Amino acid sequence: MTAPLQAPTIEEIEDAQRRVYTAAIRTPLVRLETDGDSELWLKLECLQPIGSFKIRGAANAIGLMDVADLEGGVWTASAGNMAQGVAWNARRLGVPCSVVVPETAPQAKLDAIARLGGRAVKTSVESWFEVFRTQEFEGMEGRFVHAFMDRNVMAGNGTIALEILEDLPDVSAVVVPFGGGGLACGIGAGFKARAPSVSVYAAEVEGQAPFAKSLETQSRVSVEYTPSFVDGIGGPHVEPDMWTLSQQLLAGSLVVSLEEVAEAIRLLVARTRVVAEGAGASSVAAALSGAVGPGKVVCVVSGGNLDPAKLATILSGRLP
Repeated sequence: MTAPLQAPTIEEIEDAQRRVYTAAIRTPLVRLETDGDSELWLKLECLQPIGSFKIRGAANAIGLMDVADLEGGVWTASAGNMAQGVAWNARRLGVPCSVVVPETAPQAKLDAIARLGGRAVKTSVESWFEVFRTQEFEGMEGRFVHAFMDRNVMAGNGTIALEILEDLPDVSAVVVPFGGGGLACGIGAGFKARAPSVSVYAAEVEGQAPFAKSLETQSRVSVEYTPSFVDGIGGPHVEPDMWTLSQQLLAGSLVVSLEEVAEAIRLLVARTRVVAEGAGASSVAAALSGAVGPGKVVCVVSGGNLDPAKLATILSGRLP
C-alpha cells in the first residue's frame, strides 16, 4: 500500500532553494493601492522566466532526479504552466519533454510549450484530469513530473513562503490560487513551520471550486466542472492526498466569480501595469472581496500567461 503523501519539511523547502534558483528568479513583492481596510501586496510570480511559479517546483523535482533517470526524457500533464516549467528545465538539461494537455488549453500556452522545445499531446478534459490520478498516458516515455501531487514540487513552491517572510515579516494572511493544491500546500507548509500564525487561504472560482465544496460538506466531493478563461486552476475534485494536506495547511477557501476575476485583471493592469492570467488574478479578487479581513495580505499572482485576445476582451469590460 502506498504511503500517504506528506507535506515537505522546512528543511526540504530550504534545501530546494539551491535548485529552484538555477531556473527561477526571486520575484518582487509590491504594494497594490486599494481603498479597502486591508494592506494588499502582490507576490508577482507572473514575472518568472516562463510567466508562472511552476518553474520552481519543476526545477526542484527534476533537479533531484538522477541523471541516468533522465535519459528517456520527462513528461507531465498540464494546462500549460507546469508544461512550460518542465520544458524549460528539460531544455536546460538537454533532454526531451512531452506534455499531455487538455483540448481546451489556450494557444498562448501551447505556443510557449513549442517555443521551449516541448511536444504537446491533446486529449479530452476528462482524460486529462485522469492522468493526474493514474500518472500514465499512452505514448508517454521518461520520468513523469506531477504538476502538484509531488513532495519535491511542493518544496520548490514553498520557497515562495520564505521570500514573503523575508520581505514582509509582519504579513497576516496569504491568498493562493488553488488548482491541484501543490502551490497552496507548499506555501502553507512553509508558513506552518516558520510563521504558524499566518493564515493561508485558497482562492477558487465559481463553477470550478471543489475544495470549497468539500470543506462545506466536510468530505471530499466532486463538482460539475465548468471550463472558463480561468484555465490554470479548478477541476471536478481534489485528489485524496491533496484533500488531506489542504485541510491541515490551509485556513479555508475564498470563492470568487468570473466577473470579479476579470475586474481584478483590469485593476492590475490599470494600477500596476501587471498582466495576470485568470488563475493569477483569482487571489487578488478574493482579497479585494474583503473576505480575508484587515491586516497585511499577500496575494500570490501565480501566472501571467493570458491570451492577448482574451486580455483585450477583458480590458474592454467583457468576459472571454
